[in-house]
Formats: sequence, structure tokens, C-alpha cells
Amino acid sequence: MVAQSDGTAPGPLRGTCRPAALDQFTGQPASQELGARILAASGARLIRWVPKGSVITMEFSAERVTVLLDENNKVVRANCG
Repeated sequence: MVAQSDGTAPGPLRGTCRPAALDQFTGQPASQELGARILAASGARLIRWVPKGSVITMEFSAERVTVLLDENNKVVRANCG
């Protein structure tokens, strides 16, 4: 990581997912509006919805937030990657 001209460390790159605010979405029903809120809170550029029982690849993408859903399409967990 390269320091900025003022000597401080740079913040995350635009589009890079930040996990700090994602726990607040646990238990909420999946919707387009919720997806927009998750993207705004995380700073990610992409969202990947994962219904219960789905198979997904394990590659990591710093620009993506992955949202795991239960059988009722409610958020079980949202995390970066």
C-alpha cells in the first residue's frame, strides 16, 4: 500500500467491498431495494445472490458482495467476495 502525499494510507479503491456494515442485513427478505442498500453500504460494484442449496464458485472478487439466502429468500449472511 502506498501512502498518499499527506502521509496517510489510502482508503479502499472505489468498487472495493467493505464488510463492516453487512451484518445489518441479516434476516431481511431479498429484494431489488435491499440489493441496492447492500451495494451502497458495502461499496461493492457487484452483488451475487445465492439461494439456499445453490452451488457457487469460490474465487474471490474484491468488487463483489455475496448474499446467502435461506429457503424463504431471507438473508442468512452477506460478505465480501
